[in-house]
Amino acid sequence: MPISLDNVAIAVRDLDATIAFFTDLGLTVLGRDEVSGDWTDTAVGLDGNHAKIAMLQTPDGRGRLELFEYIHPDAVETHPTRPNDIGMHRIAFTVDDIDESLEIAARHGCRPLRGVATYGDVYRLTYLRGPSDILLMLAQDLTKG
Repeated sequence: MPISLDNVAIAVRDLDATIAFFTDLGLTVLGRDEVSGDWTDTAVGLDGNHAKIAMLQTPDGRGRLELFEYIHPDAVETHPTRPNDIGMHRIAFTVDDIDESLEIAARHGCRPLRGVATYGDVYRLTYLRGPSDILLMLAQDLTKG
């Protein structure tokens, strides 16, 4: 049976602010909607499910993020994911220029957890917190360019 990854979904505090962050980094909005009703209750397993959603796509068309801002039930705050937590870890993006990407992230109040590291002569990379404390990795491939 063939399988492919369609998207990664993330619940966020502020859909518009999160969209602004990711579109500034270069993703595009494929669509937005507000969903509720029996089908959403069944699909996600939450009674009275009601959310604003948006689907974003990377410029190469290979990666998509589905963002949810819950209207009902109320979103549940959790502790921000740490790099060594079990479970969903982080989203990784390859960028053309990590310094430019970090300048964009900084305009949204997002900074590296510690700094930018170099892995051999292959990557410059860093972890940072995005909107809603989403843990991201940005990596610049040093073998290209």
